[in-house]
Order: sequence, then C-alpha cells, then structure tokens
Amino acid sequence: MASPPNILYIHSHDTGRYVQPYGFQVPTPNIQLLADQGVLFREAFCAAPTCSGSRASLLTGLYCHNNGMLGLAHRGWKLNDYGRHWVHALRRAGYRSTLIGEQHISVDPRVIGYDELVEVDSHRAENVAPLTIEKLREASSGSDPWFMSVGFFETHRDFFAPTSVRDTLYSLPPANLPDVVTTRKDFAAFKASARSLDQGIGAVLHALHDFDLVDNTLVICTTDHGVAFPGSKATLFDRGIGVMMIVRGPNGFTGGKVVDAPVSHLDVYPTLCELAGVEAPDWLQGSSLMPLVHGDVERLHEAIFAETTFHAAYEPQRAVRTERWKYIRRFDDYPHPVLANCDEGPSKDLWVEAGWGERIVAREQLYDLVLDPAEGNNLAGDPAGAACLEEMRGRLDAWMRETDDPLLQGPVEPPPGARVDRQTAVSPS
Repeated sequence: MASPPNILYIHSHDTGRYVQPYGFQVPTPNIQLLADQGVLFREAFCAAPTCSGSRASLLTGLYCHNNGMLGLAHRGWKLNDYGRHWVHALRRAGYRSTLIGEQHISVDPRVIGYDELVEVDSHRAENVAPLTIEKLREASSGSDPWFMSVGFFETHRDFFAPTSVRDTLYSLPPANLPDVVTTRKDFAAFKASARSLDQGIGAVLHALHDFDLVDNTLVICTTDHGVAFPGSKATLFDRGIGVMMIVRGPNGFTGGKVVDAPVSHLDVYPTLCELAGVEAPDWLQGSSLMPLVHGDVERLHEAIFAETTFHAAYEPQRAVRTERWKYIRRFDDYPHPVLANCDEGPSKDLWVEAGWGERIVAREQLYDLVLDPAEGNNLAGDPAGAACLEEMRGRLDAWMRETDDPLLQGPVEPPPGARVDRQTAVSPS
C-alpha cells in the first residue's frame, strides 16, 4: 500500500436497507452508483437499533454496554471515554479529521476530538452537502490523509410531504405493515426524504471526481439502524438492526461486489486501522473486513449480537443472530410493547388504534430466519425448537458474560439527570 487512503464516512438517520441497491423501490441512483463501483454488504447489522447507541458502537468498536452509550446522547448518556473514538487512532497515522453535520454521540461535539468542526445551520442534505464539497476542495490541495464524517439528518422522521403522486398511490410499505392508504402515503413521505439523502450523497460523490480524489478515498456509506416505522427502529428484528453498508475505494473495495456473509458495524474500526497502517486498539470487539473482501474467508462471524437498553423509555433486550436463527430475550417484566420507543407517525397511529399497545410481548423469542424471515412465528414455546432454543440461550449468555453486560446484575439505572419516559407512555414526548 503506497499511502493510507483518505476516509469519507457518509451516514444517514433511520434508513435501514430501504435503498435501491438492496432491491427496494426507493430510487437512490447515487447510492446505487456507489454500490455498482464498490462492495455492498448484504447482511450488515448495527450493534444497537437506536441512534446514539449504533453510532457509538461503530465509532468505538465496542458494544453499547461496554462504551457507555446505553441510551440517547441528547437524553443524558455519554461515552465512557471519548478517547476511544476512531479519530484518535487515525490521528496516530497522520490523519486530520473533520466533522460536518450529524454525529449524535455527544451534546457537545467538541469533546469527541475532531481537528475541525464545521458549523452548519441544519443537518439536512441541502445544508450539509455544499459545506462538504468546500472541505473536499480544501483537502484536495493537501498531502496528508484526511478523515471526514458527513452526517445527514435524512431519513429521520419529520419526513417531507410526498413529492410524487405515483408514490402516494403505489408505494409498498414495509412488509410487516398493512398495505393501506395510510401506510402507502407514509412510506411515500419516507421516499421523498430518501431522495433528498441520495441527492446530498450524489453531490459529495461528484465532488470527489471533480477534485481528483476518487482513487485514494475510501467511502463508507451506512446508516444507524432500521427505518422509523413500527416494528423496525428500536427493535432487535432484522428490520431494526439491518443496515445498508456500502464501501468503495482502494485495497479491494471495487467491482460492484456483493458480500452475503453477516458483518457488524463493529468490524469497520479494525478495518480502518488495517488500511491506515495503525495498530488496532486491544479493546476492539469486531474483526477486520479485509479477509472477507479479499476472499480469504467465507465468513467472519458465527453469530452477530445486538442490544437495546434505553431509547425514549427503558426496554432492556439482547439478541443473538446466526445465519439460520434469531434469539431475542427481554430482561424486564413490562409485558407490552413500549410505544414510546416508536417514533410518531401515521403508521404508528394505525397500529395503536388497532390495539398494538395491548399486545403481550414474549419474554423469549426464537425465529427460523430461513422458514420465517419476517420473524413472525415465535418458536420459543414450540417443543420442536427446544434444542435450538437452548443453544441460542447459551450463545447469548456466554456473550453477556464475556462482555460483562450489566444486565447480568439486574435492572440498569439511567445516569443522573437522564430523561427517561414511562414504559406506559404512548409517545416519546
């Protein structure tokens, strides 16, 4: 490797995998172009389906219960050590770091450790993209490697109005929701937000070409977690933890390849260390993607783990996922869905009116991801699944012990001053 690559980390809010290269009818031609030129990870997962938790795990290489981000930064949670953010490892390799737009792991971004913070009026693409282009212009005249974090607000709730009559009439909502006028219109609004995201990403990618930065820039395009619809974001179903992750750049991230092996956001930090030529910190809990990208191995992980503890309200859950099975365990006696952990919107209103809040949620859930990919048939109480249930319980228990999960000691208390909604609340207000 002649020199370490520049690193452009582009990230969105609440997009899941609902973009064009993952087969959905959500036109995102610029994200599609990135996939056509790079490597798309078909089975990428976040470590926590909540905004701050997911980002904190990606950026520190640690599970939430190890990095401290068990809730939302704007509600009172912090990292145990901001010195474990990957900008500090990259600095040792000579990188200059810049933050533009969304970050969501600290109320005060100055504590993170970026060399430069770019002030921006809002984190929407129309504001973030032009400032990013200007910073890329400046970077193109330098010789030192750089890292830029470019965060877009889209596709978080506060969707735009649908921009297409056709979308309003014909959009197919997420598969776990009924296909009715309300959900079609709601998803059409999501698609309008996705268009804005894609335009912002496209403007930034175009700037890389304009400033002759393509060949030595690693582009990482991902999101924090699943879409902000009922049964997705803030859940441990694949709809909540499945994320888009597309990487384009030198050292094998080319050719429009699709990787089907399961990977985790935790795997990005050790990958960057390898590419930057810096020693990986000994605390990292993921594995470098490079053996997978180069075809040296068929898979990195036998199992993927994910967690939630606090979102708007307390809802402690842990999950383990293999290629065949998903096991979810709740660690609280509240028997119903925690509605406050679902963002407000027309699709949620539809579910609430239909009695969603009165449903009983099983303490243990086991799903066959081959015969039941929608995770709708809980086999935890089925005698035929007893042996598999025991195995998956064992996997989860071992992981919790190995990572010193505080849930093993009982309920987790929020930090002093944190804002936590009641579990019986209907909305995250």
